[in-house]
Amino acid sequence: MDRRSALKKTLTAGAAAGAATLAAPAISQGKIEWRMVTTWPKNFPGLGVGAENLAKRITTMSGGRLTIKVFAAGEMVPPLQALDAVINGTAEMSHGAAYYWQNKNPGLSFFTGVPYGMTSRELAAWVRFLGGQQIWDEIYDQFGVQGFLSGDTGTQTGGWFRKELKSLADIKGLRFRTPGLGGQVWAKLGASVTNLAAGEIFQALQSGTLDAAEFVGPYNDLALGFHQVAKNYYMSSFVEPGLATEAVVNKSKFKALPADLQEIVRTACQAEYDQVASDFYANDPRALETLMTKHGVTIRQFPDDIVEAGAKAAVEVMTALRSSDNALAKKTVESFLSALNLMRARAEATDLPYLLARQKYFKLK
Repeated sequence: MDRRSALKKTLTAGAAAGAATLAAPAISQGKIEWRMVTTWPKNFPGLGVGAENLAKRITTMSGGRLTIKVFAAGEMVPPLQALDAVINGTAEMSHGAAYYWQNKNPGLSFFTGVPYGMTSRELAAWVRFLGGQQIWDEIYDQFGVQGFLSGDTGTQTGGWFRKELKSLADIKGLRFRTPGLGGQVWAKLGASVTNLAAGEIFQALQSGTLDAAEFVGPYNDLALGFHQVAKNYYMSSFVEPGLATEAVVNKSKFKALPADLQEIVRTACQAEYDQVASDFYANDPRALETLMTKHGVTIRQFPDDIVEAGAKAAVEVMTALRSSDNALAKKTVESFLSALNLMRARAEATDLPYLLARQKYFKLK
């Protein structure tokens, strides 16, 4: 299969109709139509489908009173301009990952994935019960938008590398696609880091512009075709232990909704957060089996010196943010670390011993 052609077709489908989408959203007989722009290719497993399912869920739960029309990456705006489209009023809603917008405020990265940080369940607990949502609201209030957790990939894989990594020295000068705070960690290890949208990564790997790339994990990576140009697949990621996606809405439009429709949006996002997680847990192992048995992919572990250096770099990144002049970023880090240190006690005393015991003693097939 020509993956480059397939992706080009996916991302450009419907582009001719894009200009027509800039008209104001429909409002008739008490019914409202919102436009959702996404950072994902159309019908993209897990993430793109999660955005589409969220739109369907809101539309169904509201009995059609609030209809969400989804535009995949590039159909209305370029993928990494999705949030700006909501801020400037081109769309009422976006679906992406908060760390894509860390240039607006570094604190936003903490609502996606943090090196050596929270697992997906811990992240949800912080946002829902330990003050995370309130800080997230403070950051996004500056831009007139409201963010909600909307999906969860679980712990991600470490990425695709053309050459095997034998030591930390192999990272120096490596051209690597990886975003967010994780990108800062890899940069400290010596990599030359860039961020690209999902549909742009394969071509960059194929052309040699990139030496390595990470996106999510087997479910998405198989669909993107990375195995066609790189065979060394590293597990697991130490920079994205529990990645979350976000749904962002225009705050004034959201506040103008009746109370029941506001609650439907909140509840639908929460439901889809959990639904997407189940999708990844079910389909990542299936996709990994396909990558190994049908495509000859070699599964590797990062050398210990890379993992250890990554932890040291993560401490440096977060320490710098704690002492920065950005009050909201500093507040986010403090809240995140406080919650992490509270919850890791549970994970390390309860979850970790159980997983180790299951791995060691339970062999039933």
